[in-house]
Amino acid sequence: MLLWLLALLGGCVSPPQRSPLRTPDEVRAQLVQLIPPKTPDRAGWAADIQSSFLLLDIPPSTENLCAALAVIAQESTFVADPVVPDLGRIARKEIEHRAAQHHVPAFAVGVALMLKSSDGRSYADRIARVRSERELSEIYEDLIGRVPLGRQLFADSNPVRTGGPMQVSIAFAERHAADHANPFAADGSIRHAVFTRRGGLYFGIAHLLDYPSNYPRHIYRFADFNVGWYASRNAAFQNALGIATGVPLALDGDLLVPGRLSATEAAARTLGPQLGLGDAGIHRQLGMSDGLAFEESALYRGVFEIADRRKGKPMAREMIPQIRLESPKITRKLTTEWFANRVQARYQRCVNQGFADIRQTPD
Repeated sequence: MLLWLLALLGGCVSPPQRSPLRTPDEVRAQLVQLIPPKTPDRAGWAADIQSSFLLLDIPPSTENLCAALAVIAQESTFVADPVVPDLGRIARKEIEHRAAQHHVPAFAVGVALMLKSSDGRSYADRIARVRSERELSEIYEDLIGRVPLGRQLFADSNPVRTGGPMQVSIAFAERHAADHANPFAADGSIRHAVFTRRGGLYFGIAHLLDYPSNYPRHIYRFADFNVGWYASRNAAFQNALGIATGVPLALDGDLLVPGRLSATEAAARTLGPQLGLGDAGIHRQLGMSDGLAFEESALYRGVFEIADRRKGKPMAREMIPQIRLESPKITRKLTTEWFANRVQARYQRCVNQGFADIRQTPD
């Protein structure tokens, strides 16, 4: 160290170089060490995760790898096509609920489901025995394509909305594939890709990490994964807006509501004269809340300036949304905060292990 300092002072040494990027083999080797030991085909999981990071051009740092591993562990415990308990009953209830909305008699639903499906079994039998969302999605596709009642109930829209080892939104996967080079273009539909290990990991990691943010910790990405991009940033904005206006607001990260004036927008309009913004400008800038550029808007900056002054200190720029999770699959009272904290705990254990392994590796 003394020789290095002397050389640097003498102008004979160039600045330290950044560490070289790790090779794919090194990334896969670390993943094999970090994936739970009892996981079948750890090498296969590691290869698919490493490939996803490479295709998405996301740095495979220990922190990023552990973020992905923590979500996989929480959502599926490293099962590519996870079993959903009592899924048959849930599916049948969903069909009956949609039938009631369309004023279709229950007996008509029963008759339709007794028809033979493409594999020779009745739809009722297949639904009763269904175990995973992939299987259920395939049944719905068959039902929509072959039974008039199926088309009437689902209007060519498969109600299975998530899938794969990270339980990623199929709607998100379809949007991402439309905006980026799609490695699954030759493999069929994006929906089918999501239900594979490789596709589910690719789109799940994209949803978790493939967007810029100013978050200081991964826990806010975990909350966003559960709710939607920038939800944690937007919830903090709602908190600041409530302080700036004195109007209590739900901290759910939803700044606009399609088809009507949201409480967030209504509160923001009361600050229009102070911020030099009209209603149209406020609406337009709230429409930027699905991207990082919202943080450069006059509305965002102005709201936080007022809130910071009123509180006498800088307000948090990120906050876990306060949302009760609703899904036919959920049988307990769970929240986004519960989800984010569970994943954060898994993430921290993984990071601790990752850096411990690095320290134990000989030079």
